[in-house]
Amino acid sequence: MKRKVPGLAETARDARPEIPDGVFLVRVDGARFHWHARKPFYVLRLSVIEPLAVAGQPIVGRLYCTQKAMWKLGWFLRDFLYDPEFLAHEEVDEKALPGLRGVVKISHTVINGISLVNLDGFAPASQWEELSTAPVSSASRSNHAEAS
Repeated sequence: MKRKVPGLAETARDARPEIPDGVFLVRVDGARFHWHARKPFYVLRLSVIEPLAVAGQPIVGRLYCTQKAMWKLGWFLRDFLYDPEFLAHEEVDEKALPGLRGVVKISHTVINGISLVNLDGFAPASQWEELSTAPVSSASRSNHAEAS
């Protein structure tokens, strides 16, 4: 038997719109290490501070801890002003990460129908004003390629 249930379709949609690709000033809300035999990684939970239109929206992404990807984890930690003493001792304290602020550039990838967030780049929070007004470089590169 089929029954009409008004409003049911609304519950199937995401309550929050997906955050667009771009550059955001964020705060780290949490980080958790996940062991995987070939690709251990940290899951980062970030909250958008600016732009105000998406403030409070969460961004969840991964930073891998393989030898080849270690540079990116280091880039994130340095730009978000993680304690240099911990870095010198090659230590990541998950309890020291919440509250750190910085700029993150994100993009999305769809794999098997699932949208995943790529953490493409980082910068110190002090560079937010400069970066928030800069044109998006990937778009300008693709426009330049089309004009050739």
